[in-house]
Amino acid sequence: MITVMDPRHAILFEPIAIGPKVLPNRFYQVPHCTSFGVVRPRAQAAFRGMKAEGGWGAVCTEECSIHPEADQMPMVLARLWDDDDAASLSLMSDSVHENGALAGIELWYGGVHGLSMESRAVQRAPSQIASDMLPMSPCREMDLDDIKTVQGFYVDAALRSRDAGFDIICIYGGHEGLLEQFLSPYYNKRTDGYGGSLANRTRMWREVVEGISAAVGSDCAVSVRLSADSMRGEEGVLLERDVLPFVEMCDGVVDLWDVHIGGVDWGDDATPSRFFKSGRAMDWVKSVKEATRKPVVAVGRFTDPNEMARVINDGVLDIIGAARPSIADPFLPAKIKAGRLEDIRECIGCNICVSRFEHGGPPIVCTQNATSGEEYRRGWHPERFSKAANAENDVLIVGAGPAGMECARVLGERGMRNVHLVDADAELGGHLKWMANLPGLREWSRVIDYRLTQFDKLDNVTVIPNTRMSPQDIVDYGASLVVVASGSHWSGHGLGPVTRNGIPGADAQLPYVLTPEQIMVENKPVPGERVVIIEAEGYHVGAALADRLSAAGKAVTVLTHLGELAPYTNYTLEATHLRRKLYAQGVTVAASMVPTRVAPEGVWAHYAYAGADDAKLIEADAVVLVTQRVSDTTLYRGIVDGFGTDKLAAEGITGVYRIGDCVAPRIVAESVFDGHRLAREIDSADPSMPLPYLRERPIARELPILSVQRA
Repeated sequence: MITVMDPRHAILFEPIAIGPKVLPNRFYQVPHCTSFGVVRPRAQAAFRGMKAEGGWGAVCTEECSIHPEADQMPMVLARLWDDDDAASLSLMSDSVHENGALAGIELWYGGVHGLSMESRAVQRAPSQIASDMLPMSPCREMDLDDIKTVQGFYVDAALRSRDAGFDIICIYGGHEGLLEQFLSPYYNKRTDGYGGSLANRTRMWREVVEGISAAVGSDCAVSVRLSADSMRGEEGVLLERDVLPFVEMCDGVVDLWDVHIGGVDWGDDATPSRFFKSGRAMDWVKSVKEATRKPVVAVGRFTDPNEMARVINDGVLDIIGAARPSIADPFLPAKIKAGRLEDIRECIGCNICVSRFEHGGPPIVCTQNATSGEEYRRGWHPERFSKAANAENDVLIVGAGPAGMECARVLGERGMRNVHLVDADAELGGHLKWMANLPGLREWSRVIDYRLTQFDKLDNVTVIPNTRMSPQDIVDYGASLVVVASGSHWSGHGLGPVTRNGIPGADAQLPYVLTPEQIMVENKPVPGERVVIIEAEGYHVGAALADRLSAAGKAVTVLTHLGELAPYTNYTLEATHLRRKLYAQGVTVAASMVPTRVAPEGVWAHYAYAGADDAKLIEADAVVLVTQRVSDTTLYRGIVDGFGTDKLAAEGITGVYRIGDCVAPRIVAESVFDGHRLAREIDSADPSMPLPYLRERPIARELPILSVQRA
């Protein structure tokens, strides 16, 4: 079928000048973190180059530390401390240029929010104020010599950026980095020429911009990334009072304004879909657009090209910025240009990508795109698949959750003769079907929708719903390769990390004890008005059920052995909004509490640092067990143990594998990856064992041992 671009989207592919450079279209991958930095320069180059190949007109690095003082270890950033760092980053700029895009780099210094755990340097800041995000992170107040020194750091880094082949120098102050700290009364308590009045508070940032523009402005475009509102009220950065005047002051030396909202707790910017629709910041962005004569770029978690074209046509911005949508689908621009909108892997806004960086080091992952971060080390391409060496085989996949669906899709793309995806339910999606019905998680169903669309295009993939299979059914089916993706379920006895043998009295067969599936799938009634949710997952299910039940009028208490509610949401940037919402709905959080017994009258529990003898009753009419998921391995064991290798071989079955939660219950991103990996490696010697991947590492061989004189 021939497809063509919708003429309404033509504006997205118009070039636009950014200072001395020309952006070939209106798609701009804004700076975003990957944990590649200069530690994994080849992974960095391959990851960013893939986006350029997919049609992004500009592709930027993550935060790039400009000096050892701006060390943010254990967080892994790009660095421009010296020429060797520049050489490592030049691999990325070369890769981006090879695919016809502009390469951008973002210069960063932390100030109040510096960690410096590797360099052990003390970061300089406008005032000596303790970080409100990083405990025990000292800074020193800058004197005038310090200010000139740090301004020199920026200029030196800009020169290295130019020499490393970068086209766009982004001067990053947003998310309350050093330059925005000078602008913000929340951090800037100075009384000299760099504090107090707006003119004084903008001075540091203006002088950095002017210095960089003078140094590289004829060779590189100069961009400024700033927050239109730091969301701190009068104490923070405000649009009308601070930002618009600053834009007018610097408009003559800035080539591109990159606008977002929010501060160092950047969930207001990287908006989780659980709480925000796409385009949240557009009112702020439009105000900046009206104050400048230069192009404006901004993110909005845009995946719909009609909305992209609208915000440009309406004068809200000039360039579509993206981080998460470019991770979920590096080929989003190319698909829009080709008129293949149904093939776009839309970002679901879960922020699992963000969570990896926030952990402090693990490489980026994506729920929708299992190839994200694997471009170099595993050689995976999101749109290209080699034909499997054993493509003459038929494959039976039992279980159509995220892992099974992804495995079927990739096996289909790899040309397997027949791929049959069988599921006991009428609709595909596994546990994700009901999770997407939890408050705020509707966009998570895009994981299902994308794969259903792809199945329609793959003649060798057959979906068979409403079919429950036994081990004998599977052996008799006639497929030579079998993949079991039977998923997992929540323990109905309270098995969990601090309740290794379950919780006495917890039994989901009782009318007042429930599991998440019983509520969301079986519609089991939740009796009474008082509900205790025993929460040990630490992520989204327990908190989302608290949201749902409290919104329905229940008096909800979340009891958790953890120190706070849903700590993993700190990494996904959902925590602040989640906790505010539940507090407003009257949910009580009983943190650091260990359940000892479930009874008809409620839950007995004690403080985690006290003994079981101190257990107190939390009265409840119903108890919900969100303690631990348990893999459903009965089917897999029934095949492997029930028949054995020899009998299976006699039946023509050469391989039986399991994927996803059937192996171990994990986040959706890991289940999707598991299915993808098996399909990519189905023709390896042993697909159950992942193939080795390339590692970027220093290797010490026959190096002299340094002699250290000890005092």
